Amino acid sequence: MIVRLEGKVIEHDGNMVVIDCSGVGYGVVVCPDEQMLMKTGELTTLYISENIKEDSHDLYGFRTISRRELYRQLISVNGVGPKAAMAILAIANEQSVRKAIAEGDTAFISRAVGVGKKVAERIVVDLKNKVGMLVSDNATDFLYGTEVSDGDDAVQALVALGYSLSDAKQALKEIDSNLDLESRVSLVLKGGR
Repeated sequence: MIVRLEGKVIEHDGNMVVIDCSGVGYGVVVCPDEQMLMKTGELTTLYISENIKEDSHDLYGFRTISRRELYRQLISVNGVGPKAAMAILAIANEQSVRKAIAEGDTAFISRAVGVGKKVAERIVVDLKNKVGMLVSDNATDFLYGTEVSDGDDAVQALVALGYSLSDAKQALKEIDSNLDLESRVSLVLKGGR
C-alpha cells in the first residue's frame, strides 16, 4: 500500500501531477488549490489514498494528513466516490468543509460538482460528529422537515394572495404549524418565522 510519496513534480496533467520518486513517475490526482502550490521541478510530499478497482489503480494525494483523513471520511459515505469527495474538497479549504458538515450546511456541500442534496444530507448525517468541529444543534433539522399539504388552509390562503402552490408550501415549511391560520399567513407575508 502506498501511503506517502516524496519526490520532484515533473509534470501537471489536468487534475493530476506526476511525482518522480527515484526514477518512477507516479500520477497522483490532487485538488486544484494544492496543485497550484506544486511547481514543476520542486520537491513535494503527498499523503496518498489509493483507489483500486478491477480496471484502474488511482492515487489521490494531499499535502496534509488531516485533509487525506477528511477525504477518507467522505468516501466512507454511501454514494460518495473519489471524484465526488475531491469535488467537495475543491469547493473550499479543509476547515470550511469540516464546518459545513458539522453545521449541516447542505447547500454549501451541494455546490460541489456531482453532489446533490440527498448526498449532501447523507454526508452531514454520517460525518457531523466525526469531523472534529463543534456540531450545530440544528445540523440535521432537514431530517425532521414537516411536509405541508396542498389542502392546508394557510397554503390555500397564500395561493389566493398570488403565491404559487410550491412557493406557498415552501414558505410555510419554516413556520410553526401549531400557530393559527392568521398567524401563519401573517408571518409568511412579513418574511419571518
